[in-house]
Amino acid sequence: MQALSILFGAGLAVAACLGFGAMALGTAVRDPGIRFVSGAAILSTIVFAVCCLGWAYPAVFLAVGAAGIACLWRARADFRKLELSIPYRILTLFFALFFILYFFNSMAPETSPDGAGYHLTLVGQYFRWHGFHPITWNLYALLSEGTEMLFLFAYAFGQHSAAAMVHFAFLVALAWQMLSYGRRAGFPVVGASGALLVFASPVVGIDGSSAYNDVALAAIAFTLFYLLQIWDSDRSPRLLWAIGLMAGFGFAVKYTAWIGVPYALAFVAWKSRKIQDLARVASPAIIMIAPWLLRNWLWVHNPLAPFFNNVFPNPYINCAFEIGYKQSLALYNLTSRWQIPMQAIVRGGLQGLLGPVILLAPIALLALRKREGRQLLLAALVFGANYFSNIGTRFLIPPLPFVALAMMLALSSVPGLAVGIAVAHAVLSWPPIIPKYSLPDAWRLWKVPYREALRIKSQKEYMSSHLIDNDEEQMLETTPPGSAIFSYREIPAAYTSRRLLVVWESTENQISGRILQAAWDPQVQPTSRLRFAFPKQNLRAIRLVQTASANDLWTIHELRLFDGARELDRNPAWRLTADPYPWGIQDAFDNSPVTMWRSGEVLRPGMFVEVDFHRAEEADSVLIETAPDQPGLRLKLEGRDASGTWKPLADAPRTYDSAPPLGLRRAAALELKRRGIDYVLAFDVDRETEDLRRNPELWGVREAAHTKEARLFQLP
Repeated sequence: MQALSILFGAGLAVAACLGFGAMALGTAVRDPGIRFVSGAAILSTIVFAVCCLGWAYPAVFLAVGAAGIACLWRARADFRKLELSIPYRILTLFFALFFILYFFNSMAPETSPDGAGYHLTLVGQYFRWHGFHPITWNLYALLSEGTEMLFLFAYAFGQHSAAAMVHFAFLVALAWQMLSYGRRAGFPVVGASGALLVFASPVVGIDGSSAYNDVALAAIAFTLFYLLQIWDSDRSPRLLWAIGLMAGFGFAVKYTAWIGVPYALAFVAWKSRKIQDLARVASPAIIMIAPWLLRNWLWVHNPLAPFFNNVFPNPYINCAFEIGYKQSLALYNLTSRWQIPMQAIVRGGLQGLLGPVILLAPIALLALRKREGRQLLLAALVFGANYFSNIGTRFLIPPLPFVALAMMLALSSVPGLAVGIAVAHAVLSWPPIIPKYSLPDAWRLWKVPYREALRIKSQKEYMSSHLIDNDEEQMLETTPPGSAIFSYREIPAAYTSRRLLVVWESTENQISGRILQAAWDPQVQPTSRLRFAFPKQNLRAIRLVQTASANDLWTIHELRLFDGARELDRNPAWRLTADPYPWGIQDAFDNSPVTMWRSGEVLRPGMFVEVDFHRAEEADSVLIETAPDQPGLRLKLEGRDASGTWKPLADAPRTYDSAPPLGLRRAAALELKRRGIDYVLAFDVDRETEDLRRNPELWGVREAAHTKEARLFQLP
């Protein structure tokens, strides 16, 4: 029964996409691959609107699916028969083998790192909420989610596996379009060989049979390219609308596809030079892009979140994290970018591999001799332009179809060579062969899991053997509904309905992790004292100014002002400001040793924290209580007198150390509870939670459950 629900959910989504695509394109394009991808853009937008209205219920999706099927009933796609020559028969055999491999893997329980980690986690939350609610604790929720809307449609009927099968449909549509493009351009064997080169690629196979979005993006990019080629010969105005739809849908699926919009506009401008044609492309592109920008603006005041936080400052994602995050994605664990080709193509050290035959990619340059080759390589450059922002192998999937076709086109002058290369690639990409040249832990498919896909073998048994941290996910389900669990590690949260707060996924989570760490780690405990002394005088405001550059973040646990031995009472009329990151500055004035303000950016000259007293206050010293893990910090103190003039009060503070305050552990536990966290998930390998595991009584927490590798602590 579960297998039928999976097939129904995925099948309904695919049929609806085909129907809406047929409605939108009419007789201008009958190709089923183009219709599917174009209809997917429409269905994704419909689901987005449904989520905005809070109507994300199976009955609503069933009605939408019925409307799509009604459109499909009225139109027929063009399934022209392939010419079954000997090369085609050989290639078709390999297509069939890999289709079976991917079909059953997509239908098996979803266990991919990102699919189970966050793509379907968010989908599940939207389904339980019946629509959108602001999510500020998970940066992945702030990315555009065009494919997730399609996943949600299928998930409503077939859960996780149905969503993965929708992504597999994009892989089939991509291969079909490459075949179709080859036939239309007059080199059908080149199209078939290039399609197999993509279809059999190990990273394409596992990505396309999981709830990811990279293969979907590749299908969208190729649909955009193909539509531009068709329009260039037919000049149908209706196609311009579809071109704009595809250009905008790429951005709606993944930010890195933004370049598809200027590519489409530039192509049309070069060929047409008519303003109305550009408007026909730009209008649907804007319609596809704008909802995601508006949603992020309403949620976190940054339309391009979780990036460009320096342009759109907000309390949810800070600039220091963004910079570090980008740096990690730009190099992974490599020591040089010269290592990328072998790791991405053969070894699999960058989250998957393309297959050894792709080492021959430079021969694609020989295709520059032909017009089609120049068009293909230009598209490869366009859709591969953002690769070095994230060097994971799967980010090479969007330009891969264009490179593959250009390679086969370059080889087409030698009879049979393109087919031979494609077949060799397929053989080398078959699961039992891959370990002979790749790293043992390369991300790839292993077998045809037909028993697991048909649920002859139980889902629980399969997940226990394939999904890391599956026991921890089940443990979270023992907590009361609505519980929030803090963790230093990700787990496959798609299989829990509880809110998981991973330390690095938002600024607030990072602060919670810092509070937990400050209870035991001397480097982040408030033991450093910085005291500024100056002649007693009346001041209306004071300002701490940071003067150095360093990679540390400025942290203040408490900021106190004194008149002699008397500390000035914190007055509600005081106006507290900070630059950068004004949010949370009140935590430096709350008399709690475990809370703090952090700058959100690494140290640079000109940062300041300012206290406006709203009236004259007599003072002669300022004391900062902070942590010692900011050795690059250099401060000076300024004051504003009764006339409103700022003047220097002290060029540098006197520094000394103090003993850690008593009761930090329990204070930290209570503060996390106050911030809405109910439990802490502590893995045995986490250094950050070692003290919590050893001394739960000092923290005042209770061990609620445990697995072989982790414990769940309930906060007081």
